[in-house]
Amino acid sequence: MAASCVRTAGSVLGKYRTHWSRQICSSSALLRKNLAAAGPERFSLEFVQKQVEEFEVGKRHLANMMGEDPETFTQEDIDRSISYLFPSGLFEKRSRPLMKPPAEIFPRQRVVQWGEDRRPFHFLFYTGKQAYYSLMHETYSRFIQVERRQDRLRATGPTDSDLTKPPSLGTSRWVFKEELEAMLVETVTDQDYTRFLQLMECLAALPQAEGEESWVLKHRRQVEVQASKQEVPPLQTDAQGRAYSTAEGRRKTSSGSVVLRDAGSGHVTINGTDLLSYFPVFQDREQLMFPLQFGGLLGRLDLEAEVRGGGRASQAGALRLATARALLSFLSAREVENTRQAGLLTPDPRLRERDKPGQEGARKKFTWKKR
Repeated sequence: MAASCVRTAGSVLGKYRTHWSRQICSSSALLRKNLAAAGPERFSLEFVQKQVEEFEVGKRHLANMMGEDPETFTQEDIDRSISYLFPSGLFEKRSRPLMKPPAEIFPRQRVVQWGEDRRPFHFLFYTGKQAYYSLMHETYSRFIQVERRQDRLRATGPTDSDLTKPPSLGTSRWVFKEELEAMLVETVTDQDYTRFLQLMECLAALPQAEGEESWVLKHRRQVEVQASKQEVPPLQTDAQGRAYSTAEGRRKTSSGSVVLRDAGSGHVTINGTDLLSYFPVFQDREQLMFPLQFGGLLGRLDLEAEVRGGGRASQAGALRLATARALLSFLSAREVENTRQAGLLTPDPRLRERDKPGQEGARKKFTWKKR
């Protein structure tokens, strides 16, 4: 509903001026509050069906006014027609007149929750969050069932058919707070969302929870895998039979190349110099070694690097990118995706901004003096 009154609607609609003003002039927040406070009489099934019928009749009338076919008149056509008939110069889109289906206007969690005796159907209705607590109750019930199954297997001794693994989550993530609210059609606080994640993670971590995989995946969303698009350099073999991989990286005006050799002791040399001697600053050393630590191969691979140009910080950034790219040859597909999501494969495009004429630096200005 719009947040300000559309006075032009009064002259067009005549006797419906008061009705339109009462509906259009209320703000969205006030409207939601009034709808939430409404009783069973307002949000009965008959009321909702009547609103749907009135919307369909209004849509047909609007289509006839615009010379369109009512059968193929879409919501986009409705929005365009409303904008044409009631032009508004308001910047806020929510303040403009609109015509939406009743399902988008009336909160779904308030519709048809009372019976003919005016008693709520759900036993958790008076908690104020019946959908959220129903989800938590169902998840905890499944958690208890899996634990009881594990206890029986420990007492009787599991067979080969009883040995199962936790649900395979793959390249998926838990639903975000906004997605959970849209799923439950209820407002979820940060604390409630944290409790939901903790309970779902506990259920997914149980060894015998494979039977609950469908329930767990119902509350997860697939993450688009881009690791297949990442170019992985092939492993090569040197004269001693050691596998190695090479890659290059850039940062600002620095460019470097890295050679990672397997079956090593974790020795690092940069331009023929030891790591501590070349990078005396701890932050620069941490930048270079972080990809190896993240991949779990620190101390197993020997690193030989050559870098030129720029300062120490930019050289460390260039070598970090080259190390992460060379490391992909030693990782699995899932570990490559984790490395990409961690941002280790993303080049840093930032450059030093040039100085501007008429001022002291790129952004700094000269001190103004009156005389």
